Amino acid sequence: MLWGTFSWAALGPVVVVEQTMKAANYLNIIADQLHPYMAVVFPTGNEIFQQDNASCHKARIVLEWFEEHTDEFHLMSWPPNSPDLNPMENIWDIMEKQLRPQTPPCPNISTLRDLRLYIWYNLSPVMYQKLRAYMTRLVAAVLKAKGGATRY
Repeated sequence: MLWGTFSWAALGPVVVVEQTMKAANYLNIIADQLHPYMAVVFPTGNEIFQQDNASCHKARIVLEWFEEHTDEFHLMSWPPNSPDLNPMENIWDIMEKQLRPQTPPCPNISTLRDLRLYIWYNLSPVMYQKLRAYMTRLVAAVLKAKGGATRY
């Protein structure tokens, strides 16, 4: 499993997660990877971080950590079960499409991990900038439709 983040400005870190993601593991990633990334890319502290509603993301220790760091960046609140509003799902889908045509298939988990990391580090800035712009339009459309269907 991979954990990663991005913004319009820059592709963020990616972390190979080799165990079940629990709140303590996730908190370590947030503190060690996300926090420094946000501080460099958004030094004014006015950016919003979006995560999905996985149970480890909603754990008390994680939410308390975000509360302690609200002067540095904010945690977006969004409805459960809304993968269409999570731009990381688009990134994972793009990476999956690049993995599929590999011939022969990856012979072991180590090769698969290395290939996934290679794909991550070679994602086009234009692609994730377009994705970020698309998400702005999508969220506006969802708000206008009051959560209903949109043309996006």
